[in-house]
Amino acid sequence: MSIVLKSPSEIERMRRAGRIVARVLDELRSLARPSVTTAALDARARELIAREGGTPSFLGYRGFPAAICTSVNDEVLHGIPGQRRLREGDLLKIDVGVEWGGLHADAAVSVIVGRGSVLAERLVQAVEEAFWAACSVATVGAHLGDIGAAIAAVVRQYGFSVIEGYTGHGIGRTLHEEPAVPNWGTPGHGVRLREGMTLAVEPMVSAGSGATRVKRDGWTVVTADGSLAAHYEHTVWISREGPVVLTCT
Repeated sequence: MSIVLKSPSEIERMRRAGRIVARVLDELRSLARPSVTTAALDARARELIAREGGTPSFLGYRGFPAAICTSVNDEVLHGIPGQRRLREGDLLKIDVGVEWGGLHADAAVSVIVGRGSVLAERLVQAVEEAFWAACSVATVGAHLGDIGAAIAAVVRQYGFSVIEGYTGHGIGRTLHEEPAVPNWGTPGHGVRLREGMTLAVEPMVSAGSGATRVKRDGWTVVTADGSLAAHYEHTVWISREGPVVLTCT
């Protein structure tokens, strides 16, 4: 396994990319209203990223046809924007990656369109709480298993399931680097965290079993039982002083 530790100058470029990601997510969250198409969100993201001097990390990545991922309700991640119109109560996941100065940053949010169900609200609360629990233990000398265990513990407390088969990842010089960052694990096990590592930590949670399948488009991951799902992600720098979220304004 080859893990790339980032220099201070690389961290600053990732921080710049992360600020663009955060600004795009903030605007798209406010635009996610009933009757708006997911294609319109993608178009706006492209405009904002270009205006900031960045490049969409996802566009063309392994053939992906859009600048962002938009996944609705039982769709977990990798949803392709299109002419689907959002409806009141939809649980929308927006995932954005940006490259700036040769470095990447990546983040995702789960947004309830208009007024949602209690279940949707609890899923959003659970997945965000799981991320911050994981972030709190992402310190120099800790292990990847500590991150995964923190996520899984929160998810269990809510009575939900961790999505199976998908993980977070290293990020920086490329969109996906080593190591994989599982959303489950055993404390004290796995790769030890080192200063200069940069990780995309991204809990994915289902109200059902956690099993998934991929739709015919070859990209969109959905829950196998049709249950609601939520996704939340930030790019985290493992610094000497503690974890730093790079995808915040």
